[in-house]
Amino acid sequence: MADRSGALTEAQVIARLREIFASSDPRIEVGIGDDAAVVAGEKRQVMTTDMAVEGVHFRTDWSTGFEIGRKVTAANAADILAMGALPDYLLVAVGITGQEEMSWIEDLARGIKFEADLAGLHVIGGDISRSEKVIISMTAVGHCTRAITRSGAQVGDGIFISSLTGWSAAGLAILQEQKSPAGEEQEIALREFKSPKIDYSFNSSKASAMCDVSDSIIEQAAQIAAASQVQLHFEVELFANSEEFSQLKTVAAELKVDIWQWIFGGGEDHVLLATGVDLPGVRIGKVLKGSGISGAPAFEKDRVWSHFR
Repeated sequence: MADRSGALTEAQVIARLREIFASSDPRIEVGIGDDAAVVAGEKRQVMTTDMAVEGVHFRTDWSTGFEIGRKVTAANAADILAMGALPDYLLVAVGITGQEEMSWIEDLARGIKFEADLAGLHVIGGDISRSEKVIISMTAVGHCTRAITRSGAQVGDGIFISSLTGWSAAGLAILQEQKSPAGEEQEIALREFKSPKIDYSFNSSKASAMCDVSDSIIEQAAQIAAASQVQLHFEVELFANSEEFSQLKTVAAELKVDIWQWIFGGGEDHVLLATGVDLPGVRIGKVLKGSGISGAPAFEKDRVWSHFR
């Protein structure tokens, strides 16, 4: 599996990836191995791209290759879902240092494949390059009949989340404490940080506006409010209606952290934040006349999640 120097060749890696990502989907006319993929496309396609950088979005000493593959794929799939679209295809470009074992590359690929299967994505191509650190860039393609943007929120709508935010921030806090997880709740937090669980069954057909909570919910809500020229008002007491709230509250108490710091200021949960009437998930507020956001509890705004911090 290596050249005379013992290093893996690009052809060897691509050949192995072609096996892992093999698909029988009839829409794929040309898949991995050529200069570009060829698919039978939909009339209205939705496309997104994301980049994950070692040391910023993931750490190889915190997560396995499988977990990293799942996490980066989930982030891309969530962006497609956030447009009210169904995921179709995934292109994956990876920069590696050249020091990785084939077993780690296979583990990464299997993580991508696992999450892609959950999302309904078919990996149809990509690229491999040498890099000083591991970099993973993905482009996801989906389709929809009606795109749901951030600009459609209407006065009178409710505000909904597909599941509770804050879990990824809780998992990060546990890792930063450099302690083994204590109890089932902390184990859940660690799993959500390493491989966030995406609500692929969330029915967004009646949503008026929607986005993926990759940054904090406070920032994403402000983006919907600005795009829709309305005010998003949070009703904090409604968060407790989530079955997960008591579990996250337990972790917050154990780590002596304000739970609202995680829920409103944490990032990378990839929960869907939507406005509309009688949507699934948990209702957490309402859309009012005005601008900006209101009703959010006090928490440390300078600790809100940011990829640039």
